[in-house]
Amino acid sequence: MQRIVVPGERLEEKPVHLENTIIHENNTYSTVMGIYDNEKRNLVPLEGIWYPHHGDEVIGVVEEEKLNVFTVNLHSTYKGIILVKYSEGDIAPGDVIEASVKELDKTKTVVLVRPRKLGGGKILAIKPTKIPRILGKGDSMITQLTEGTKTFIKIGMNGVLWMRGGDLDLATKVILRIEEEAHTTGLTERIKMMLEKSV
Repeated sequence: MQRIVVPGERLEEKPVHLENTIIHENNTYSTVMGIYDNEKRNLVPLEGIWYPHHGDEVIGVVEEEKLNVFTVNLHSTYKGIILVKYSEGDIAPGDVIEASVKELDKTKTVVLVRPRKLGGGKILAIKPTKIPRILGKGDSMITQLTEGTKTFIKIGMNGVLWMRGGDLDLATKVILRIEEEAHTTGLTERIKMMLEKSV
């Protein structure tokens, strides 16, 4: 059974290790507003921001180069930086790039490594908490999306997607619908019908 929960609400009267929860005195509490499924023991945040983790793949736009450091807009409360020594190819302000998170420094700046330039295409920003739903179980949703639109899609854990080729308008519409209805049941089937109608 699913129910809407608020920060501080008890989810289980025993320790259950889930993201966006804390365990206190052997009880599990939510730290976010979201939808909790008692049977599946699954908590889906309704809102939220991206918290950088080592190894996260992100997508951003290079803003400027100053003193051997590139700054990167990650569409987040966190700013990204790339030290020139970590830049393996030619990147410049205005470029859309994919990179990996190395660390979060003391000034809450995300240090990025292995930047790769993404040529052409289009970027779309969504709520980072919806990324798991865009991917689907075993990448089922993203596979259905790319096959149905013939669009190549890269997904950043910071909530930024880069798309190129195929039916970009349809891909955008489908992604925004998944974002809006991520917490509802039967979404996979509705998306399948949406893609089939467009053929």
